[in-house]
Amino acid sequence: MTASRATVAVLTYRRPERLATALEALLPHVSAAGAGLLVVDNDLTESARPVFERVTAGRAGVRYVHEPAPGIAAARNRALDEVAASGSDLIVFVDDDETPGEAWLATLLAAHERYGGTGVAGPAVPSLPGRDPWIESGGFFARPRHPSGTRVDVAASNNLLLDVGWLAERGLRFDEAFGLTGGSDTMLTLRITSRGGALYWCDEAVVEDPVPAKRFTRRWVVRRAYRVGNCTIRARVEIAETAPGRLVARMRGVGAGMTRVIAGTARAAAGTIAGRGSARGIRTTARGAGMIAGAVGVVYTEYSRTAASRPHPVGVPS
Repeated sequence: MTASRATVAVLTYRRPERLATALEALLPHVSAAGAGLLVVDNDLTESARPVFERVTAGRAGVRYVHEPAPGIAAARNRALDEVAASGSDLIVFVDDDETPGEAWLATLLAAHERYGGTGVAGPAVPSLPGRDPWIESGGFFARPRHPSGTRVDVAASNNLLLDVGWLAERGLRFDEAFGLTGGSDTMLTLRITSRGGALYWCDEAVVEDPVPAKRFTRRWVVRRAYRVGNCTIRARVEIAETAPGRLVARMRGVGAGMTRVIAGTARAAAGTIAGRGSARGIRTTARGAGMIAGAVGVVYTEYSRTAASRPHPVGVPS
């Protein structure tokens, strides 16, 4: 498999300034690897088009498409369709505000050559906008990393290479029921590995993921922990092939969630008494509460584009 058969897909929604920075950083990687570049604009007003045209003017192998159906899953599926139609064998998903590290794309492609399989995931390293000891002590932005070559059963799409043909042969796509809740990448990658696909980790293929200041708040990070628990269990329920299998997944979700809530509550109390702080315990409690909610069918819509109210999962100091 050659690098020229890969396309980097950038999905964007109303972040023109960040998109411009991301595209300027991505273009040298795309050019060096002989890959293609696709921007999928999920904004009804096509706000990314002027940015794309300005930054990529005169470049070959770059394309812009508009996907008006709301939700990240619809945009991801549009990217899959466009890349498959272009003849590329591989799609590389990256977020519209990320900055690739040295030799990022070449490293990701080389890892796919080395390990084979259905896909390769790399780390998206958070870049925080400031300091908050409470958030940092809670590990709210900590993300797991593995030695290169490790097989993983689930991956995020913020730094992810996938074999387009393998997905098409099995009819696998992003589930649009998760489009505004988050978790459609969790859902797809779980389906890949449950159907015999192999996802490998490449720890050297790094992208930097800046955290917006508006997300660097205690309330937001607790809600995110709740959402992660919620969509993870919802995904595990959905991929079960039978009604009994889904019941088992729900029961396991409730059990695992209750364990986290009990342990997290105890840890938060003990940390407060001992002066270590409550953050890590609250994070565990929030994720457990989300797991229980997901297991019983409660859907938490983090990315709603309306003013619809959302549940407030866990109290947190301001």
